[in-house]
Amino acid sequence: MTSTVDAPPDASPPEIPELEGKTTVGDRVFRALAVAAGSLIMIALAAVFIFLAIEGAPGFTADEQHYDGKGSFIGLVVPLVFGTTYAAVLALLIAVPFAIGIALFVSHYAPRRVAKPLGFVIDLLAAVPSVVFGLWGGLALGPYIRPLHEWLHNTLGFLPFFDGQPSATGRTLLTASIVLAIMILPIITALCREIFSQTPTLHEEAALALGATRWEMIRYAVFPYARSGMVSAIMLGLGRALGETMAVAMVLSSSPIIVLDIITSDNPRTIAAHIAQNYKETTPEKVAVLIACGLVLFAFTFGVNALARWIVGRGERKQAA
Repeated sequence: MTSTVDAPPDASPPEIPELEGKTTVGDRVFRALAVAAGSLIMIALAAVFIFLAIEGAPGFTADEQHYDGKGSFIGLVVPLVFGTTYAAVLALLIAVPFAIGIALFVSHYAPRRVAKPLGFVIDLLAAVPSVVFGLWGGLALGPYIRPLHEWLHNTLGFLPFFDGQPSATGRTLLTASIVLAIMILPIITALCREIFSQTPTLHEEAALALGATRWEMIRYAVFPYARSGMVSAIMLGLGRALGETMAVAMVLSSSPIIVLDIITSDNPRTIAAHIAQNYKETTPEKVAVLIACGLVLFAFTFGVNALARWIVGRGERKQAA
């Protein structure tokens, strides 16, 4: 005969100690350091903006003689914004196809003994000072690609980009854009390479198992996964091109004008180059105008990065849906 002992009606299961909410000293220290680092970045950005706004405010309403004959601050800064954007976009058009191609070659095509040294060489380009690129672009690259200017003028002269008389020195906006493209190439390549390498292997193997070729696998498995990261890489490269100073200033003989031709001696000037070329020999009023131009560049670059962040977030939300 067996007997059972019923548990009392008010009995409850044994309590399991809760670990949530408990933090160690290391967790608290790491959290404090992370918050301090993020706050420091925001404080630095705010300090730069406040400085530019205060010191550059008189530059918006200075005397007409300080605007390089343009009559007003708007008349001066609009051509500079055009030149900055034009040079950066041309650099992106040149650099992005090469960067994506190199990243794909390193991550999916090249054998390991070739991929690693090639990746190191591309990364080392980022360590070259911009002054070196400027000297090379103005003294070596410009004269070397003069035949290319002639060919573009003779072959594609019906386009507004190549209809002017080619420069005799080769120091044109096209030359400066090539130099900028080489300078932003390591940034875009390195980020794209890491993103392509993080594509889930299961996705790639599934595409290949379904009969896809290597290119089709990259097109339908790698690119959709890496789309937002590629946009981020391109926008970071754009930010570098927008703010580049010495390389453009050393290659170009420019002026604040709006012109589409990229192979003549009449070249638009970027904001950074304008500030670098005029900062030493100036009056206080002229300095205020240059700082106001710097404020415009700061806001423009900030807006480009914010737009990139919005595009990336929109792509991630679509992919998640």
